[in-house]
Amino acid sequence: MSNPTAAQALPDMALTGLRVVEMGQLIAGPFASKTLGDFGAEIIKIEPPGSGDPLRNWRMLKDGTSVWWQVQSRNKRSLALDLREAEGQAIARRLIAQADVLIENFRPGTLEGWGLSYEELARDNPGLVMLRISGYGQTGPYRDLPGFGAIGEAMGGLRHLTGEPGRIPVRCGISIGDSLAALHGVIGVMMALHHRQARGGKGQVIDVALSEAVLNITESLIPEYSAFGAVREPGGSALPGIAPSNAYRCRDGVVLVAGNGDSIFRRLMQLIGRDDLAQDPALAHNAGRVARVEEIDQAIEAWTAERAIDEVLALLAEASVPAGRVYTARDIVEDAHFRAREMVVEQLTRDGDRLAVPGIVPKLLGTPGGLRRPAPALGEDTESILGELGFDAAAIQALRDRKVIA
Repeated sequence: MSNPTAAQALPDMALTGLRVVEMGQLIAGPFASKTLGDFGAEIIKIEPPGSGDPLRNWRMLKDGTSVWWQVQSRNKRSLALDLREAEGQAIARRLIAQADVLIENFRPGTLEGWGLSYEELARDNPGLVMLRISGYGQTGPYRDLPGFGAIGEAMGGLRHLTGEPGRIPVRCGISIGDSLAALHGVIGVMMALHHRQARGGKGQVIDVALSEAVLNITESLIPEYSAFGAVREPGGSALPGIAPSNAYRCRDGVVLVAGNGDSIFRRLMQLIGRDDLAQDPALAHNAGRVARVEEIDQAIEAWTAERAIDEVLALLAEASVPAGRVYTARDIVEDAHFRAREMVVEQLTRDGDRLAVPGIVPKLLGTPGGLRRPAPALGEDTESILGELGFDAAAIQALRDRKVIA
């Protein structure tokens, strides 16, 4: 794992010089700005005084702070500012007037209620790019409903496909709906910034709905229904309509095998001693294999069940058949390939602890991202940010006395 210092001085990165104001909390908005921050953007995170972002206290805490917070908020500065107060809103407007991007994931209408609509902000900053992430988007009959990632996953069609046939759908184990919305938001931000630079300086709003971000990755789900009236159902560990691709029991666990390419299938069958299936013309292409998928899966598992995972993976690799074990967090941290690719790196916390965290994705070979500073304490950068806006020490203290800042 890499060995960063508490605040590294790194060369210019792809987004060096880009200023982002983050008003989001929890997952979707902050994950979007974290991604931009990993590549050099300056991220100023506005948090409510006293409590801060609730993610600070989600899941497992170390020394009173969530370890999730440590990775989600790296490369950010924290401004503790009460946006419910008129003075706080005025400060936010001054800050946003100097920003390239504003990211928020409040319920639609919240910013408008604070006098921070895009129209008002764009009067002072016509080039502003504003990313808005919400459950259902800024328009439509559901716009005012509260929406979390889990609901977006359900209404976007993903939750129905997870789990075993005939059983209650399950979540995938992480807040995938929030992360998908964030990544779509980052794509939108980069498109809008390119348009602004290439076509004359105008900013715009990017409207991302959690449910729509999920729907966008559902492959042929909708056209299958449109063309055939087919409603795709849960497939368990298999890949319905594509064969063979499934999880198979070994003596000491489970492996995933994706033998669904035509030539891959033939190599797989030859490896497991089923040349009869390899040479069967009815199984030469996917449609024929799907029709006999149970027979094929049984043949593969009869072979894997007699062997340990390591042996199975070694033989499959030699035969150029895609396969892998089901990794836990321990497997990922200990894996030599992840370490070689710097996908598990050490990050220092404000308290000086070393924490293993996911590395930077994607990998830009010319201007790679990096960990420049640990996640901030609440309001750690309030004074320095306000100083940059022109507030002197007396004015900052007066704001603190009125509890507008912390």
